[in-house]
Amino acid sequence: QVQLVESGGGLVQAGDSLRLSCAASGRTFSTYTMGWFRQAPGKEREFVATIKYSDSSTYYADFVKGRFTISRDNAKNTVYLQMNSLKPEDTAVYYCAAKQFGSGSSYPQHYPYWGQGTQVTVSS
Repeated sequence: QVQLVESGGGLVQAGDSLRLSCAASGRTFSTYTMGWFRQAPGKEREFVATIKYSDSSTYYADFVKGRFTISRDNAKNTVYLQMNSLKPEDTAVYYCAAKQFGSGSSYPQHYPYWGQGTQVTVSS
């Protein structure tokens, strides 16, 4: 019954920043590990970042580490992705996903709940 809605995408220039948000339904948000993934046309869906439910520890894909930050606000049932120093290769549809309990995971098949996605386009 978990529903996720992403927002905050848009068109920016290389070097700019964006903050994506993912609002989750329900009152048990704090028990879910959350993840961000992205998919460009003709490409496989790839892992971006995850934040655990238990201690809010985080893990990032190598290609975004140092530029992106994942965080959560349990009172607002919302997870965020702060994206800095954006590059044209970051252009993709960005999805948030949720899995109940457990450790963080970089595999999409481990996340049963997904949002509709939000488009991020970075021009050179």
